[in-house]
Amino acid sequence: MIVVLKQNPDPVKLEKLSSQLRDMGLTLHFSQGVHTSLIGLVGDTSKVDMEMLGANELVETVKRVSEPYKAANRKFHPQDTVVNVNGCKIGEGFFSVIAGPCSVETEEQIIEVAQAVKKSGAKFLRGGAFKPRTSPYAFQGLHDEGIRLLLKAKAVTHMPIVTELMSLGHLDLFSDVDIIQVGARNMQNFEMLKELGHSNKPILLKRGLANTIEELLMSAEYIMAGGNSNVILCERGVRTFETATRNTMDISAVPLLKQLSHLPVVVDPSHATGIPWMVKPLSKAALAAGADGVMIEVHNNPSKALCDGAQSLTPLQFAQVMAALRPMAEFEGKIL
Repeated sequence: MIVVLKQNPDPVKLEKLSSQLRDMGLTLHFSQGVHTSLIGLVGDTSKVDMEMLGANELVETVKRVSEPYKAANRKFHPQDTVVNVNGCKIGEGFFSVIAGPCSVETEEQIIEVAQAVKKSGAKFLRGGAFKPRTSPYAFQGLHDEGIRLLLKAKAVTHMPIVTELMSLGHLDLFSDVDIIQVGARNMQNFEMLKELGHSNKPILLKRGLANTIEELLMSAEYIMAGGNSNVILCERGVRTFETATRNTMDISAVPLLKQLSHLPVVVDPSHATGIPWMVKPLSKAALAAGADGVMIEVHNNPSKALCDGAQSLTPLQFAQVMAALRPMAEFEGKIL
């Protein structure tokens, strides 16, 4: 339920109204806009008398929300959420590029890639320390050593780092990580999502292999219900009958998510297709569709990569993608 307030409500009377609503067992989410202020009511709103609430002198209108997700709903929060990490923003007119290798392999590798992608214009460094792999015999990442090397690359380049959490048992290792990634396989790991809701770190939440838009938003709701509103949604392709690409890029998810939710949306064209030459056109498509950024795999020697080398760009190829995005970003009024 949404309560739209009249302009310049009296603070004392507003606190009295808020207390009455909290006494009914409801959680309140306030949203202050330029022209409109509103209160989002989360909980069992069946006991709320809409006519009585609408008659309050502070209230303009009262509306019911049919969608099961509340905190992630744009109706509750008309203004776009902006995730700000050390001055690097995702949202608010910025088209932010997250780039780096699928997995961290050596100190030389991660620092070389970090310096290269920063030079080309990337704002965030990605790299896997823990890697979910289909085969138990495949390279699983360097674990805590991988995070140490990411932090070393951050110290050299001053780029915020993004890396995936696979188990709550590893959470203490992520204390200095800037953005925690929840991978597609953990999108509905609800215990993990609830715990991350108590974190103050931004969470990059990837859509599952075969999950709907509503399921993605409900997973975001789990995090936000715990008090963490810094959630970034990531479209990374879904599994379909098509076999020409690794997954099927659902570019329609971008404008749909932007319409339904206030959370920033980024696209991962590398995992969506698994084909390096498709990263450029799909990155351009993401920008045109209204995405707030892209996440691209870059490796200094893809043929020798220990994980997903076949879908990684070289630093030179990444520079070419960035060069293609700049005039588009300027035309779309975005800051690259």
